[in-house]
Amino acid sequence: MIDIGNKKITKRKAVAEGTISLGEEIINEIKKNKVPKGNVLNFSESASLFAIKNTPFIIPHCHPVKITKVNINFETGKDKIKVICEVEGIDRTGFEMEALYGVSVGLLTIYDMCKIYKKQMKITEIYLKQKSK
Repeated sequence: MIDIGNKKITKRKAVAEGTISLGEEIINEIKKNKVPKGNVLNFSESASLFAIKNTPFIIPHCHPVKITKVNINFETGKDKIKVICEVEGIDRTGFEMEALYGVSVGLLTIYDMCKIYKKQMKITEIYLKQKSK
């Protein structure tokens, strides 16, 4: 890991988002809470939170950071869902890896829970939308 010891401790924030294309039929099943594995968005939110909190255990050069706030939101469209992870904290380094990892795991959880319908879902556009320090 790189040395961040000389960096100032500041309030920092990162926002990442990504999209999964599912199709209108699957979106309707999610909205009606009819997916056999359970409430898709609740499980996706929990998985994202677990990922965010455990990022430095998975990504070798990622520093453990002091997270003070996490928001995980979903925008459900006609045939896709956008996952948005906002991570804030006070530390010497940013929270972008936590936000990106949270989005990725959230999207993978949606895929896993909905793959009984079809396996041609497409995860796209995972990116860092905002980073501040």
